[in-house]
Amino acid sequence: MASRTFEFACGLFCMALITGCAGTATGKVSLRPDGTPGPEKCPEEALKAMRYLRLAVGDGASIEFDVNQMRSRSITLHDGRVESVLNDDLGTLEAPARLYGYVWTSGPQAVIRYFEALPPGASQRVPICAVARTAKGQMRKLPGSAPGTAVLEFSGGGVFIVDEFL
Repeated sequence: MASRTFEFACGLFCMALITGCAGTATGKVSLRPDGTPGPEKCPEEALKAMRYLRLAVGDGASIEFDVNQMRSRSITLHDGRVESVLNDDLGTLEAPARLYGYVWTSGPQAVIRYFEALPPGASQRVPICAVARTAKGQMRKLPGSAPGTAVLEFSGGGVFIVDEFL
């Protein structure tokens, strides 16, 4: 059943590519004065895929922010694309699904927005909308973070499904 669900969602994503859906997180989002990303709507294709996958706003799981720096004491994130990995299942997305998103480091803390997921064993990415969040300031940049980077104390935190980026 799960593989049929992912096949359908992947089909939705392919249809979005064919119809020319707008790109996300590639410089098209407005930035606030502190350099953090401004509001952004979740694409309709992602909303449809998340409904089909029964991913609801607020669903969450633990995540490693960067697959290349997993389980490190501290990590350095750079502005731009990032590949993360789920430590726990996120609704019907089973760990260790990969999440693909974009990192902004200009503000006081790193901001990560996710736009695609690749379930284990799947050959195509599925559109989603999710954000990295933490409750205890784990996304706050450590002193000494160079411009365009965010040194974080921990390699992981939480990821949560959203229906828009605020």
